[in-house]
Amino acid sequence: MTEQPPTTPPGAPSAARGRLLRVLVATAVTVVVVDQLSKAWAVEALTGRGRVDLVGDLFGLRLTRNPGAAFSLATGATWIFTILATVVVLIIARIARDLGSRWWAVTLGLLMGGAVGNLVDRLVREPGFARGHVVDFFELPHYPIFNVADSCIVTAAILIGWLGLRGVGVDGRTASKPTDGVQPTGRPTPE
Repeated sequence: MTEQPPTTPPGAPSAARGRLLRVLVATAVTVVVVDQLSKAWAVEALTGRGRVDLVGDLFGLRLTRNPGAAFSLATGATWIFTILATVVVLIIARIARDLGSRWWAVTLGLLMGGAVGNLVDRLVREPGFARGHVVDFFELPHYPIFNVADSCIVTAAILIGWLGLRGVGVDGRTASKPTDGVQPTGRPTPE
């Protein structure tokens, strides 16, 4: 028997939804704070230095400033990513009204925090408002340099896939998929 993610039933009292919203917001705020503090540290400690090996060639630190999207794509379109990050945050805020799952609250918090963390860079860093370059500094072999916000966005994407495969909706409902003509209750599927 597999463990079901904790959920709040649809139509749950507003207090339960309020707790889930607080989980989402606390997750997002934590991500933004850790992301911005780590970027400030990286700029201070790594400026003018080459790669700093932490685990041999496997993991290190190298300061870069990324004007594009993930993997340094579309480097001339920074302002587009500023708009997209803003839209992502607004969509998450809208979806959050239907929260009924703690897993989704954490997942959306990671996604929102990651989007806001990189959005802050685009708004306040050089070369200017809405065109700022994102600070990246974690380096793995054969993988683009990334930051805490990027890690949270990727983790959220993985969790979204996992929740989707499990059939867990944002509202906490679990989709049941009949297999081989048998309903989850063990009764044959009506034809």
